Amino acid sequence: MQLNGGQRLRALRETLGYRMRDVELASNQIARRFDSEEFAIPPSRLSDIETKGITPSIFRLYSFAAIYRREYRELLSFYGLELDGISADISSGRPQKSHLSEVLSNVTQVRMPTRLDPGFSLQKTTDLRRAIEQWGAVPMAYLELFADDQYTYGYIGTDDFTMYPILPPGSFVQVDETKNKVGEGVWRSEFERPIYFVELRDGHTCCWCSIKRDSIVLQPHPLSPVSVRILRYPQEAEILGQVVGVAMRLGDWHYSDFQPTQKVRSTLTRDVHGQLGKEA
Repeated sequence: MQLNGGQRLRALRETLGYRMRDVELASNQIARRFDSEEFAIPPSRLSDIETKGITPSIFRLYSFAAIYRREYRELLSFYGLELDGISADISSGRPQKSHLSEVLSNVTQVRMPTRLDPGFSLQKTTDLRRAIEQWGAVPMAYLELFADDQYTYGYIGTDDFTMYPILPPGSFVQVDETKNKVGEGVWRSEFERPIYFVELRDGHTCCWCSIKRDSIVLQPHPLSPVSVRILRYPQEAEILGQVVGVAMRLGDWHYSDFQPTQKVRSTLTRDVHGQLGKEA
C-alpha cells in the first residue's frame, strides 16, 4: 500500500523510537534557536499531519528534517514535490532581461542516455532517439528537457557541413516532430528560414527544404561546401521535423581540410531544374 506524506513521516518517527512528546521538545529547541514558533510542532498538530493529511509548513518540514535526520528534499518528495524536476519547468517563465540563473545548481539527478547503440558514429548525422538504448538517472540537469515526447534530438555529424556555419558539425539539435511540413514564405534573414531534420536512405541531415511536386530540394547554407540535392519525395527523403533548438560549441570548426563535392550542377540536377521551370 502506498503511504501518503503524513503516514511516511509517522513511519520515520516510529523507526527512530520517537514519541510525539519527543518531537515536540526537539522542535521547541529549534524554534527557540530561530526565535520563531513556526518551527514548533505540538502533539495536536503532529497528529493532524500524520493522520489527517495536513501538509506541514516549510518551517515545520525543516524541523522534521532535523529531528528525523533526513534530507529536506526527501521530505518534500513525500508530498509529491521533486526538486530535481524543476528543470522541466524553467521554460514556463520567459524573463525579458538577460540574467545569471542558479535554479539548477542544486539539482542532483536527471534522466539522460546511459547506453547508445554500438553503431552510433560521431561522423554521421543521427537521430539520437533511435541511437539511445537505455536512459538512466545522472547529475546533468539541463538534459531533463529532453524528456518531452513532442521532440526528438539529433546530432550533426563531424562530416556533415550542410548548414555550416550556422549549424556546425558536432551540434545537438532539438526537433519538433509536429512541424514536419515544409513551410513556404519570404524570410528576412537566414535565421528566420526554417531548418528541417531530414531522414535519407543513407542517413540524416539538417538543411533548408522546398517541395516541388514530387521532388524535395535540400538546400545547404550558401557558405557550406555541400551541394544542393534534389531527391524524390517522400520516397528518398522524409522530413522528421523542424529544428527549434540547438546546442553547439563556437570556434571549434572549420572546413579547410574538408573535401567538398564540386559545386556544379549534375545532368540530373539541370534536367530537374529545367523541368520544374517549364512546369512553373
